[in-house]
Amino acid sequence: MNKLLTSAAAITAVAMSTQAALADLDELTVAYFLEWPMPMMESFAEGIYEEALGMPVNWVSFETGTAMSAAMASGDVQIAVSQGLPPFVVAASAGQNLQIIDIAVTYSDNDNCVVRSDLEIDASNASELAGSRVAVPLGTAAHYGFLRQMEHFGIDLASLSIVDMAPPEGAAALSQGSIDFACGYGGGLQRMLDYGNVLLTGAEKEELGILVFDVTSAPESFLAEYPDVAATFLRVTAEANERWASGEGGDEMLQTVANQAGLDWDAAVSAVATMGFPTVEAQLSEQWLGGGVQEFMLGVANVFVENGSIDSALDSYEGNVNIGPLTQAHAEMNGM
Repeated sequence: MNKLLTSAAAITAVAMSTQAALADLDELTVAYFLEWPMPMMESFAEGIYEEALGMPVNWVSFETGTAMSAAMASGDVQIAVSQGLPPFVVAASAGQNLQIIDIAVTYSDNDNCVVRSDLEIDASNASELAGSRVAVPLGTAAHYGFLRQMEHFGIDLASLSIVDMAPPEGAAALSQGSIDFACGYGGGLQRMLDYGNVLLTGAEKEELGILVFDVTSAPESFLAEYPDVAATFLRVTAEANERWASGEGGDEMLQTVANQAGLDWDAAVSAVATMGFPTVEAQLSEQWLGGGVQEFMLGVANVFVENGSIDSALDSYEGNVNIGPLTQAHAEMNGM
């Protein structure tokens, strides 16, 4: 927990000292996750982003959303794709001027906590987790889900030994028996499931209000200076999502996506089956960027404050959502 607070403070300091006016943009650097298959990866692989933007696009992989925040604070990354909402909230709460520009993916069944099989613990006897050692990537969507699940099962966090580990590391630790349970997402979660079981399914988490979704985010200064770049990037992304939803891309599209994500066919099929890609119209609705996400962010921040993960929440997160680029992308897609 102390590490998370320190990281947030460091991000704020870097953001305040280095976010100067951007020079003329001649290339774009985008953060993304490996082992996280998304339709946009076909456009990534085929150079469609570069063609539409008229500039090179550098794709840099990260293991956590907190690392993405730090990279945007330092100016090394202009856009982060599929950043978990909780790490976004941590950075925004610490004073980093980031804005959400779209909903990248929803995945209630692709982010969870897995308990080692030999412990024989499930939802019916979850209280037995008290005193356990757990691997959690702090400040991420998995961290938020972990906190909410422990609250639901009445497990005192003070009784747990919490180790900050990225999902692949948590999966390895679980397989070695050095931890009792681990929380994560993507390929890391899939490997965790080889050694244990979840306490709650995605549907059961949603019933408790534990929503899991990622956003596309960018520094406010970048969006103010290059709104057209952001809009074009989102348009290409949305068009890839439409192609995926229509089934037009077929197996060939999925294979390309799997290759770019660093997954084999079966792993890609398993992962993408748990993922949803909201339409632009849905994203702009009240449920999402029209108000729902702003309210949800405040709830996430309050959970982190109550558990000592961050010092304080903002009064409102309205200023951390910018629908301008997505609205422009929507208009371009519809010939408006």
